[in-house]
Amino acid sequence: MIQLYNVTKKYGGESAAVKDMTLQIGKGEFVYITGASGAGKTTLLRMLYAAERPTKGQILVDRKNISRIRSRQIPFLRRKVGVVFQDFKLLQSRTVFENVAFALEAQGKKRYEVSKKVYQALKEVGLEHRLQRKPLELSGGEQQRIAIARALVVDPLILLADEPSGNLDQEVTFEIMALFQQANARGTTVLLATHDHSLNQRFPRRVLTLDQGKLIGDQRPLQG
Repeated sequence: MIQLYNVTKKYGGESAAVKDMTLQIGKGEFVYITGASGAGKTTLLRMLYAAERPTKGQILVDRKNISRIRSRQIPFLRRKVGVVFQDFKLLQSRTVFENVAFALEAQGKKRYEVSKKVYQALKEVGLEHRLQRKPLELSGGEQQRIAIARALVVDPLILLADEPSGNLDQEVTFEIMALFQQANARGTTVLLATHDHSLNQRFPRRVLTLDQGKLIGDQRPLQG
């Protein structure tokens, strides 16, 4: 599903944010990406949805080389990739419904289909009763669940989450992890960047460890 071959990403004259990284992630895997701040986690995720281009190397997503993807092709890539950010990135002037519907409308879906899929996505995250609220009327945990609904409403092949629980308490974090696991159980490949090692202790999965842009560990859970 995701393949990187000798990928390096540099910003100007700075040292590389990602250094000569090679890895493969199979369809339907759930993978944690861990490492200290500045290890390269966010840069790696940003390259996977073409917000950044690698300086060197090749990246394949769903068998397509996105390393030199043309700008007009990026929207088609993002139909396959859902992204969840730590700071939510919700549109504050729009309602919950409008925030979740945005991605579907950009794909040209019909109004009936948009309404049906948005309601179902919000029902899955337990917020169908908040349709007409604005993001700032919601708690941080509710905003993150809205962001997850927005990412999942397009039925992505891949879900990328960048420190999605960084600002949330433990109870809300566990609720959000349950949503990611449900998506994974339906076949979505999940990559979750986090510095919270307790997540893997409670929900053990494959762990990729980065340090100063290098992949220094690739550990799979013990089978018991």
